[in-house]
Amino acid sequence: MIFTILTTFPQYFESPLDSSIIHRAISNKIIDVNLIDLRQFTNDKHKTTDDRPFGGGAGMVMKIEPIEKALASIPISQPKKNRTILLSARGNRFVQTDASRLATYQSVSLICGHYGDVDQRVADYLVDEEISLGDFVMTGGEPAALVMIDAISRLLPNVLGNEASIVAESHAQPGISSPPSYTRPADYRGWKVPEVLLSGNAAAIKAWKADYLDSLDSK
Repeated sequence: MIFTILTTFPQYFESPLDSSIIHRAISNKIIDVNLIDLRQFTNDKHKTTDDRPFGGGAGMVMKIEPIEKALASIPISQPKKNRTILLSARGNRFVQTDASRLATYQSVSLICGHYGDVDQRVADYLVDEEISLGDFVMTGGEPAALVMIDAISRLLPNVLGNEASIVAESHAQPGISSPPSYTRPADYRGWKVPEVLLSGNAAAIKAWKADYLDSLDSK
């Protein structure tokens, strides 16, 4: 799977993409991450990607032209298998079902918003959808892009060591969390693991986990 990130700060991604499971997925050629510097698609000597908003207002607005040119530079052999996304505070909330849906594409292009806003014509004419991580403000879309790449990549075959764990983990199904987990030692500073988990009684353990999830639903 190919991820293409359009950003004014490509250096932001160097360390995260060189770490942990994502780095291994890249090394094993399960995923490929291409960084496109939007400043390379500007026309002025200062490589300006933003300008003042029409109608006034605080903050600067990312220009449509560099973004359109950058998108046009992406080689996509099968456009129907690509999804182009603008990371935006106005987007729909990113949830696990979105990660599963996007994992079915051959390529995903992520446009990182920055500054005060992005020219609305990007959302209206250049992308398939807008996505937000939640009701909070970040300095740019770069952290959101990393979160989405992580969430999507781990659903791809051979990325995780134990793919069966994906089925049982938190949010694998809409609205479903997971019961708490414990490991050794069973007693640490007097903080003890629930006895039922030490019993070896599979039916009792299953019932305990079900009761825990029911208690979450009742809150």
